[in-house]
Amino acid sequence: MKLTLAAEEAVPTMREDAERWRGALADRLESLARAGVEQLPKATAQAAGPELAPATEVAAQPVASAAPDQLKEVTQMPKSTAWRPLASGSLFDVDEAPAPEISAAATLEVLEQEVTGCTLCHELASTRTQTVFGVGNPQAQLCILGEAPGADEDRLGEPFVGRAGQLLNKILTACKLEREDVYILNMIKCRPPGNRNPLPQELANCRRYLERQLELIQPEFICCLGAVAAQSLLNTTASIGKLRKTVHAYRDAKVVCTYHPAYLLRNPAAKKDAWEDMQLLMREMGLEL
Repeated sequence: MKLTLAAEEAVPTMREDAERWRGALADRLESLARAGVEQLPKATAQAAGPELAPATEVAAQPVASAAPDQLKEVTQMPKSTAWRPLASGSLFDVDEAPAPEISAAATLEVLEQEVTGCTLCHELASTRTQTVFGVGNPQAQLCILGEAPGADEDRLGEPFVGRAGQLLNKILTACKLEREDVYILNMIKCRPPGNRNPLPQELANCRRYLERQLELIQPEFICCLGAVAAQSLLNTTASIGKLRKTVHAYRDAKVVCTYHPAYLLRNPAAKKDAWEDMQLLMREMGLEL
């Protein structure tokens, strides 16, 4: 009886794994197609692993009466060098077929298309007007990172275009920079209803897109606007007051944290502190004010 139960429990698990792999493979192939990859080389005999039987065939096997050796074959997934997790999270190994070399801007456009179709956060996907990916120089030395789009951003599809964005423009001008010189983006790409703070799961769902954006842009400096952006990027619970006045690190980039422009509009007295933070950032960048 124990042998029969173990075999019966193994079959749906294998079926679910097979369906996940097929879904991951389909997503990866679609992404490659958007990137311009039209053909993949045929795997060699050494690279190809044992073929996986379709889930329907596995389910049809008489596992209840199988011998111990046969049961072992059913309950253990076959190993194959052609299937392995990659850093990007894909299960399909395409090392032998690298994507064609394209500019950072073109790659960001492909990523933006993926973001446009994202529905991981059901509430945000069902209430948004459009996703807000990012804007600016795709090879910028400095990235400006906020927390989430607001109403104006959701309507226009561009980050920091409302009153807070107008103040950000003035801050950049005071630093002798323009929006076109930097890259502006948010932690999440959809507006939370009522402009509430992003939920932890929403931040986690969108993290993959943020990290890929930063990998493509490769900024030397990141300026976090507000506590949500600073705490999320740096994985800390420290207050924005404690994170200010210090140069932090995210991978190879230097990070300076300051108040969000929306906070400065509500608390004008904090503009002096924010200006001190920007002066620190400009010194680190080697720019004179």
